[in-house]
Amino acid sequence: MAGQTLSYERFIADLAKPDVSLQPLYVISGDELLLRNEALDALRAACRLQGYTERVSLSLTATGPWNAIEENAQSISLFGDRKLMEIELPTGKPGKTGGEALTALATRAANQQLSDLSVVLVLPRADKAMSSAKWYTAVAQQAVVVSTPVISREQLPAWIQSRLKRQKQRADAATLAWITDKVEGNLLAAHQEILKLGLQYPEGDLTLEDVENAILDVSRYNVFDMSHAILRGDGQRALKVLHGLQAEGEALPMVLGLLTYDIRNLYTLAQERQNGHNPRNLTRKLGLFPPKDQLIINTLDRLPFSQIMGLVQHAHDIDRLFKGFPADGRLTDPWQEMARLVLRMADATVTTH
Repeated sequence: MAGQTLSYERFIADLAKPDVSLQPLYVISGDELLLRNEALDALRAACRLQGYTERVSLSLTATGPWNAIEENAQSISLFGDRKLMEIELPTGKPGKTGGEALTALATRAANQQLSDLSVVLVLPRADKAMSSAKWYTAVAQQAVVVSTPVISREQLPAWIQSRLKRQKQRADAATLAWITDKVEGNLLAAHQEILKLGLQYPEGDLTLEDVENAILDVSRYNVFDMSHAILRGDGQRALKVLHGLQAEGEALPMVLGLLTYDIRNLYTLAQERQNGHNPRNLTRKLGLFPPKDQLIINTLDRLPFSQIMGLVQHAHDIDRLFKGFPADGRLTDPWQEMARLVLRMADATVTTH
């Protein structure tokens, strides 16, 4: 199994088999937060069924405590319990120390020294620079590598239909197109709306009226309104919508998922500009259409590259807080940190109280 590349669908299907043989090293990469999380959840479920009673989650940057990998790899349970170690690298850039630590981990896997331990490295999409890095090559040669697909706007109606089919529902082409417009190409948002339709309506055909009622009447405050306000630089409006979403019980992962989608697009376009290319040439490939494409470009012109890189880490820290893990330099309340992130993205100085 070492050095094998699996599709997202094959990976999920294989892990669902009761006799699946779990491997010591996995890599899950991709820019779609929903699909990456689903792949990770499938691995967690398979590990639980096979007696992996301990789970360790590490989020590391170039300056992170990389010695934590070796410490966890060497620690042996007194009770013979198996352990799943998750290593998330939000930027995909471990730096020199991190690269050496990951190469050493790959060597341990090659020498069959990861007994009673399964390690999964969670990464953004592996671009050319990452794929050619020494550490990535070393890890990929010893790991089962799973790349989550990129679902373009054109593919989204079929993706939504396939997800509706799982809950034995169907929608016609016009209804699928309407949903696609409302979720703005964000899979996490689409996922939330699909689940909502499953709860509100019986199995069978959905009408456009059913879908409009379910999606439009959910909240006075719309997460997409917040996104647009942020990208317009209107921090006050964005903060008002955020507080309204919180008051109405909106799920924090849903809100964070949309902001993460915007941040990753900003980061990709900023890298394109850093490499001397025109970021506008990449907007359609990223599934950005009017008016979103121009709002993203305006924000790109407004924020320096270093600040956009900081947004990536900030969003990841909020995800950790929501899951109950501490994050250095952050408040303990993930919603308060969301407010700070919103203002950073809007490049505004507004009180969060």
